[in-house]
Amino acid sequence: MQEFLRLEAASGILLIAAMVLALLAANTPLSPAYQSLLEMPVGVQVGRLILNKPFLLWVNDGLMAVFFLLIGLEVKREILQGHLSNPVTLVLPGVAALGGMAVPVGIYIAFNRGDAVAMQGWATPAATDIAFALGVLSLFGKRVPVFLKLFLMALAIIDDLGAIIIIAIFHTHDLSMSSLLLSGVALAVLCGLNQMGVVRIAAYMLVGVVLWVSVLKSGVHATLAGVALAFTIPLRGRGGKGKPPLLNLEHALHPWVAFGILPLFAFANAGVSLAGYSPARLLDPVPLGTAAGLFLGKQTGVFGFSWLLIKAGLAKLPKKITWMQFYGVSVLTGIGFTMSLFIATLAFVEHEGGGYGASAQIGVLVSSLAAALFGYLVLNRSLPAARPARIPVKSN
Repeated sequence: MQEFLRLEAASGILLIAAMVLALLAANTPLSPAYQSLLEMPVGVQVGRLILNKPFLLWVNDGLMAVFFLLIGLEVKREILQGHLSNPVTLVLPGVAALGGMAVPVGIYIAFNRGDAVAMQGWATPAATDIAFALGVLSLFGKRVPVFLKLFLMALAIIDDLGAIIIIAIFHTHDLSMSSLLLSGVALAVLCGLNQMGVVRIAAYMLVGVVLWVSVLKSGVHATLAGVALAFTIPLRGRGGKGKPPLLNLEHALHPWVAFGILPLFAFANAGVSLAGYSPARLLDPVPLGTAAGLFLGKQTGVFGFSWLLIKAGLAKLPKKITWMQFYGVSVLTGIGFTMSLFIATLAFVEHEGGGYGASAQIGVLVSSLAAALFGYLVLNRSLPAARPARIPVKSN
């Protein structure tokens, strides 16, 4: 748990740096070079199979599949052995996550219900960026009670699971039945390896590549292959002994995702050109609905649903946790960033010329920064003061 929190927190700080670099690259004389990098064709050919995509799509379809593989591993471990395995401890973050998805979506729809294209981005404000949020929380060090860290982590994982379901249902287009059939065969082989007690990760990865390619060609978003692969990785070693393959893979992937894939994704997707974009355009329905959904909707849904649940006696807030501290963590859930940017990219990929995607991305960036700053201020005032370090005094 300590390793998870440490890596996620450091990754959140690195995400901020990547976002700043992307914005600088897109709004300075470096812009042509930045765009050329994103559009640079990268091809792979094996026999008759040819994959030729721009660098940006390799990041969003390829590297993000590894990110979703890690998310899937974390979800499976938490459901079977972690904090999501106990219904009692699951109730509060589960209901809070539900409120944190429903209210932002409702706010976005209220602003954009008259625009059919804009409505395709309805799920953009529904997700929380666990790395960014824990990065802000880590700035307080040991001042933060463990309960708040675990609550935020569990809520964000449930959020990610909801985002995965949204992507699977609402961002699937032009299905290829032959590729879907091949995907089913690959998934069946993976399940068979699990049932036969195979613990070598290499075997799962080899079949997982076949699964990813077939899902990529099927019309279902390729990142879902990572989730499907994760659920087939065994949680127990051979004969119930030894370190589980799932934990081995999770620990091996986590630094690569935290310090490589997510910052690269942020750099490739946060570079929104602000040329000709006046502050008044933030009041347009798409950026306003996105920003209001994340900043206001998230904290309202998470804190409001949690307050109702606790007042109804169906959950408890630990005695040492104040409502203001809990509210501060609720504000941090408004940091959407990675997953929100990803959903916005998927939602408006067919309408790039209309500026919808850029508007949604700006809404995500503005609201995420606002939630991070406001959440920090609330927590800084409500958390106990840091204890001064003791300086040993030598006696003569």
